[in-house]
Amino acid sequence: MPSPQHLLLKQLLAAATPALATSRPRLANVRLAAEFSSLLQFMPWNVFLEDVDVDGMAAEWLRPAQADNSRALLYLHGGGYVLGSLNTHRSLIGTLAQRCGLPAFTIDYRKAPEYPFPAALEDALVAYRWLRGQGYPAENIIVAGDSAGGGLALALALSLREAGEAQPAAIIGLSPWTDLVLPERVLREVCQEETQLLEALQIRDWGTHYAGATPLTHPLVSPGQAELHGLPPLLIQLSDAEVLCDDGLNFVEKARRAGVPVTLQAFQGLVHWWHLFWRVLPEARQALDDAAGFVRGIWAAQAAAGATLQAARRTASRRGAAQLGRMRAQS
Repeated sequence: MPSPQHLLLKQLLAAATPALATSRPRLANVRLAAEFSSLLQFMPWNVFLEDVDVDGMAAEWLRPAQADNSRALLYLHGGGYVLGSLNTHRSLIGTLAQRCGLPAFTIDYRKAPEYPFPAALEDALVAYRWLRGQGYPAENIIVAGDSAGGGLALALALSLREAGEAQPAAIIGLSPWTDLVLPERVLREVCQEETQLLEALQIRDWGTHYAGATPLTHPLVSPGQAELHGLPPLLIQLSDAEVLCDDGLNFVEKARRAGVPVTLQAFQGLVHWWHLFWRVLPEARQALDDAAGFVRGIWAAQAAAGATLQAARRTASRRGAAQLGRMRAQS
């Protein structure tokens, strides 16, 4: 059962929908409203900000005190590929980094329609390779993103696979947008209030803006359309009351059939982008804590695999030494 705080949030969104549906705000105004809302968000205590320029692209580190600086979280923000920025997601990224005990690196990737596909993906690849160039091994990097950023994180992994480059340790998708086609059936059947809000914001146009001249079904535009073998461990968080749920569940099932280790964390009755409201929603804080638990599990699995490999090497070394001794004794 959603919390009273979440019920209030739904009421506020429902109250705003008629005005949005009537005015049909231009994308520039939606972007401005998103930036203005960031003024009401605050960084968590003991998370420190460091501006970075990556080949002319604005980026920043969010470094929690006592974080493990040998590892990194690459975070790709959401916003339908058309809005969002370092400002709009700084608070969310900061608290996720703090809960994971990792420094987070995030970028202001190029947005559509000014910069359609593959601009955002190219920027994500630049950021990942920049981290590698800074001395972070692939197995010490986790890539995360929400909504469109989650889809972009998955597209990044697919692109790395096709290029033969090392995959990150894991991918975290917070309500990832895996299929930009958005069938009519999905928008009618899920949450009525959220559907009305997204239609008022003309979200269908956002996917078309991003794809540009590329078909919406292209696997790097809609990762749910891709062959999913060879991906790193995935964490997918979904709410059963958000419009992206069905496509997300289809993606999880397809990835599992392809042999990809997938952890699905399901929530009930929550609106899309509930993670952004972590300061007021207990469900958001729980989701971020669950994501941090997944991250700790990745590191624990790496440590266990490393210990197993070392033990196997020691056993092989002892057997080799014993065999060499027997051969010498026989000669």
